[in-house]
Amino acid sequence: MASENKILYIKGSRDVEVTKPDVTLGDLLSMESTDKLMLAKVRTLKIVRFKKSGRQRCVVSLLKIIACIHGEFPQVDIQNLGETDIIVTYEDQKTPAFAWHIIKTVFVAAVTFFGAAFSIMAFNNDVDVTKLFGQIYELMTGQETNGYTVLEIAYSVGVTAGILIFFNHFGKKRFTVDPTPMEIQMRLYENDIQTTLIENSERRGEEIDVGTTDTSGSNRN
Repeated sequence: MASENKILYIKGSRDVEVTKPDVTLGDLLSMESTDKLMLAKVRTLKIVRFKKSGRQRCVVSLLKIIACIHGEFPQVDIQNLGETDIIVTYEDQKTPAFAWHIIKTVFVAAVTFFGAAFSIMAFNNDVDVTKLFGQIYELMTGQETNGYTVLEIAYSVGVTAGILIFFNHFGKKRFTVDPTPMEIQMRLYENDIQTTLIENSERRGEEIDVGTTDTSGSNRN
């Protein structure tokens, strides 16, 4: 057989988004093999079909993918270099209105700005920074403060600089090549969501696994 003694390397991400209802292995995996003809055929093998419109999600086990490949090429040796469970999210390719993007951006920016400002003001009021600076200024200079001294200016500049340095980000500019703390937290949050989705799918028996005859993702949201 053409696939005899052939090795197929596959690598899949943990979360894949598709825009067409008929999902093939080529949509989910990166693959490599010396048998290019077999490789082209494997990429076209269908693994999931979403029957409904709108956003849907299902979990596909690697064993189901291997069984699908072995159904056409039983002698091929499959080497997995990626995930063992793949979350497949299907969503219609619809571009929201530009005005809606503007509204969401303005809303998020406003909430972030006023929320951060309130937090800083609440902290300053809680520890009574104004009184503290006044006492320090009077101790160092022997004069009463008028509320606008080098201490307040340095404090304001320091808070701004500290935020920029901590978040390692200003507009589109990064100060270092390291990911920002926000990016790290977002990745951790995404990992937690993906782990929960996979575990819930397994517990409910909704995972598309080896031996599963229903490969429809319609009822797996």
